[in-house]
Amino acid sequence: MVTVQGQAKRSCEGISRRELLQIGGAGLLGLSLPKVLEAEQLAAPLTQGRAKSVIFLFLFGGPSQLETFDMKPEAPREFRGPFLPIRSKNPDLLISEYLPGLAARADRFGVVRTMTHTFNDHSGGAHYIQTGKRWHVPIGGGFLATPEDWPSMGSVVEYLAQQSSGEFRRDLPSYAVLPNWLGRLQEKGQYRRPGQYGGWLGKGFDPLTTAIDKRNLEDNPYWRNCTEEELNFQIEGLAPEIPVGRIRERVSLLKQFEGLQRSLDAGAANGMDRHRRRALELVASNKTGRALDIRQESTQMRDRYGRHLFGQSCLMAKRLVEAGVRFVTVHYDCVDGYSWDSHRTNDDVRDHLLPTFDQACSALLDDLGQSGLLDETLVVALGEMGRTPKANGNWGRDHWSTCFPCLLAGAGIRGGMAYGKSDAKAEYPVEHPVSPEDLAKTIYWALGVDPEMMITNREDRPVPLVESGRAMPEWFG
Repeated sequence: MVTVQGQAKRSCEGISRRELLQIGGAGLLGLSLPKVLEAEQLAAPLTQGRAKSVIFLFLFGGPSQLETFDMKPEAPREFRGPFLPIRSKNPDLLISEYLPGLAARADRFGVVRTMTHTFNDHSGGAHYIQTGKRWHVPIGGGFLATPEDWPSMGSVVEYLAQQSSGEFRRDLPSYAVLPNWLGRLQEKGQYRRPGQYGGWLGKGFDPLTTAIDKRNLEDNPYWRNCTEEELNFQIEGLAPEIPVGRIRERVSLLKQFEGLQRSLDAGAANGMDRHRRRALELVASNKTGRALDIRQESTQMRDRYGRHLFGQSCLMAKRLVEAGVRFVTVHYDCVDGYSWDSHRTNDDVRDHLLPTFDQACSALLDDLGQSGLLDETLVVALGEMGRTPKANGNWGRDHWSTCFPCLLAGAGIRGGMAYGKSDAKAEYPVEHPVSPEDLAKTIYWALGVDPEMMITNREDRPVPLVESGRAMPEWFG
């Protein structure tokens, strides 16, 4: 079943994108054929970049620099912590003993050790890192996404792709988020965090987002093996009760379009209805169904990534990139309210967080490399902040946004790169500080998007896509 606004319907065999265009041309949902043709005639704003796609691993909560990629074994004990560095393939990069897989692959990725900003707040940091724009809500002023937020990098890619090809010419979107929207598994889903949406660009440029639930309030599927029934990766808001590829009954689908048309306000045609039309086309696509069916992967491959939610989401990200999605964000969320936000102790960092990240990220780099996709896929992994250099009494660490690491791989990133240098306690950068603006411009540049381009905001005024900073071509070979 496809559920649209609470109505469960079936669709019939044989619906195609051409028929969906005919539905639109007939006037349903306010979509006219001239509007479709106008969208298709827009000039392509994308050029050939280093990367065809980006996989953005967002470790929400803030992993500690001192427990991951910027260890300080010579610092006083209250700073260096109890974890030890281990030998890696890059002698210039001190990697945690709880990241053995990545240490063995340190010649395949680079690390920026000097990410820095002054928005020492989870939601604001999440917005800043995923958009390259400081959040308009002041620190402590809110938790939730707003319509005034800056569009995420993925939403900008979706916007440019729709300008290039028209929204009904693709079986898959250009932007997807896995396994849930950020905050969905936190506190009964009350925290819809900013940074992952189209913001003022409009809901038509929000990501295709999947939905995977937890078993109860105390459950953390990122830290345990998940069942086949749980790992369904259904589309959020349009979750079918049968496999996506079988949703094909045209008559009922037409009825759903008609029901949507009646429920839409006359002025909504530029935003939400575009999002719904696109989502309905996606669930009618066999290509979507195949890409979202993780059971197509071998048992051995799934075991390599780990059967936990983060591992299977990284594997799904690879599948989506393989199918043609250009920007995939995988959220490693704070389901228990802490996780990477390790105020209390670093026991969970040691026992759960680092091992699952190490397994999944290592498998992703291997899998992309073996398939040839790593040459054209940029992998980015970081949190929105780091942790205080001085630990608290239980070896937890608090918020610290002025110095934290970012892992980069693929698309020509120099393997073994250790960019930037922090001071003796990993408190502040002393060489080559890197801002969220710098990172965003570099990602855009790698994708072939002009990082200096202007984009028209909701007031029809041209504004810089990223206001400051510079792209970092020196990170690439």
